[in-house]
Amino acid sequence: MKHALITWGGWEGHEPKQCAELFAPILQAHGFEVEVASTLDVYLDRDKMHALSLIVPIRTMSTITPEQERGLLETVKSGVGIAGWHGGMGDAFRTNTEYQWMVGGQWVAHPDGIVDYAVDIVDHNDPITRGIPDFKMHSEQYYMHVDPSNHVLATTTFHPSSAPWVDGCVMPVAWKRLWGQGRVFYASLGHVAKDFAVPEAREIQVRGMLWASEAAATRRQVDIK
Repeated sequence: MKHALITWGGWEGHEPKQCAELFAPILQAHGFEVEVASTLDVYLDRDKMHALSLIVPIRTMSTITPEQERGLLETVKSGVGIAGWHGGMGDAFRTNTEYQWMVGGQWVAHPDGIVDYAVDIVDHNDPITRGIPDFKMHSEQYYMHVDPSNHVLATTTFHPSSAPWVDGCVMPVAWKRLWGQGRVFYASLGHVAKDFAVPEAREIQVRGMLWASEAAATRRQVDIK
């Protein structure tokens, strides 16, 4: 049995509880035993954390203690996967730069607020994005500070009237990377729960979660043998 931990909380505008309630049954349908926690103190339980296959952080904005952050980062570095989206992973713990290094980026702006924008798939061979066409979103379009070592899967192009100096800027939307032995997946799609009503946005997130969890599952099979 694969084990996933969802932690939710922080600013209610990103609907962390609703998003946890959306993705918990999806993970269960994919064979995960899912624990949902509204406290970050769970990161302090080393045995529990290292027994996981996947962490889904939905802790929007908020703060994290040095001990909680260390527990999370060391867990991922050991080989446990982590996957998330804007509202709980890319706009969290704004003063914690090592956490941001693990994620591979950090939200900095959403010029023009809610807009119509295009998401362009740039890696059509990766299992996370294979067969998914380019698609449209009606939500906040996120300007990010991103790590150049990310493996970028999808991008978006900015044409903001409020920030014409970035007109034409191509920004990563979804990527994957490693943190030690752990797999990290991030997609900036997901301001609120209804954004995942867009089938492509939801599918990319689900596939990203499954990909992130695979390294831990494989390692555990090797350990058992």
